[in-house]
Amino acid sequence: MMVRRLRRIFREDGRTLIVAMDHGLIDGPCRGLEDPAQTLAQIAAGGADAVLTSYGVAQRFASELAGLGLILRIDGGATRLGGGGQGALFFSVETALRIGADAVAVSAFPGAPVEVESLERLAHAIEAAHAWGLPVMAEMVPGGFDSPPERRTTEAVALAVRVAAELGADFVKTPYVSNFEQVIAGVYVPVVVLGGAKRGNEAAMLADVAAAMQAGGAGVAIGRNIFQADDPTAMTAAVARLVHKAE
Repeated sequence: MMVRRLRRIFREDGRTLIVAMDHGLIDGPCRGLEDPAQTLAQIAAGGADAVLTSYGVAQRFASELAGLGLILRIDGGATRLGGGGQGALFFSVETALRIGADAVAVSAFPGAPVEVESLERLAHAIEAAHAWGLPVMAEMVPGGFDSPPERRTTEAVALAVRVAAELGADFVKTPYVSNFEQVIAGVYVPVVVLGGAKRGNEAAMLADVAAAMQAGGAGVAIGRNIFQADDPTAMTAAVARLVHKAE
């Protein structure tokens, strides 16, 4: 069952283009996600393999998601109106299964003040998900979501993704860093690169995608740099060509 679900996310080449659409959990109304049905249609047309999204989107737009792999975020934290904090598991593995998820996503923050709590939350989620044959994507961000670049060194990212694998994560989402091949060499599960904030420089973003694939990355999980592009379908297609080598 685990293999079948992962094949809904990763193509036969072992790579995946995931479009992240879970931003509304923190930002509320987010440019590019005002109409989830339209955005899903655009990225599907561009060749996306899977979507990382919230329970609300997965529930309301099941037909638009039918042709895409579904990674359900089951944890969350404070909104932009709140004061941060360590986050918590918002939904159960059983809920993810009922909604038809192919995998669940949980974040952890090595090097942050809430490191132990976040790793414990990830471990418990993996244990619960694997009891049902449901894969887990660990989103590993050294220092936390808003950590400065000096906290996201090659060594820190390499440690973070290896910890995720040791806890049993089936694949890992993490920031791209220089010498990314060192990150890949130190882990035994697929690693996908997160897109991060809207950059305003599409060429630089695409260059990072190409470099990550060259270094051995298993794909990308990009949100705002795709759904906030002038043409989300064309941007999805451009990233897909790099991820899957224009297959």
